[in-house]
Amino acid sequence: MNERILEGALKVFREKGPKFTMDDLASEMKMSKKTIYTIFDDKNELMCNMMDYAFDMIKSAEDEIYNNPNLTTLEKIRGVLAVLPESHYGFDYTAMNQLAAKYPMAYNKMIERLDSGWEKTIELIKKGMADGQIREINFDIFKLMYEACVDKLLMGDFLSKSGESYPTALAEVVDFMLDGIIVKDK
Repeated sequence: MNERILEGALKVFREKGPKFTMDDLASEMKMSKKTIYTIFDDKNELMCNMMDYAFDMIKSAEDEIYNNPNLTTLEKIRGVLAVLPESHYGFDYTAMNQLAAKYPMAYNKMIERLDSGWEKTIELIKKGMADGQIREINFDIFKLMYEACVDKLLMGDFLSKSGESYPTALAEVVDFMLDGIIVKDK
């Protein structure tokens, strides 16, 4: 039941952003608000659990990429950094900038999850350096750049002003970070 409600919450969030009401969720789920409140004390708790649920899906998708024997190390790095589960496509990431003001606990949960779980990515980058595919880098600076870009994409107004989708913008960030901006010899 918990997962079903979280799936419903993600769907309603996708449609209405963080302004969705528990009535909206109950209607989507075709259940009473009272039933929802037997599982989640309030919308803040629901939003925090929804954030964890979404990041767990992202981590699961990262694991699939990481464990895929058909991908090269560089393909795995690119994939892990730009991964979004299919359920996140069509998601209105421009609504994320409202999260900090309305649901600071959920926002802090998002920041905490963005800041953690780097072990496999760093392992892949180290493998790329050992194989001579990636130059020696400072992981802290790499992580800082990535997190700052993701934070600006999610919490700034770039997406709404540019009309760019989050998956497209994130893929471009990853391309810049891995390929740079210099034209390569053909």
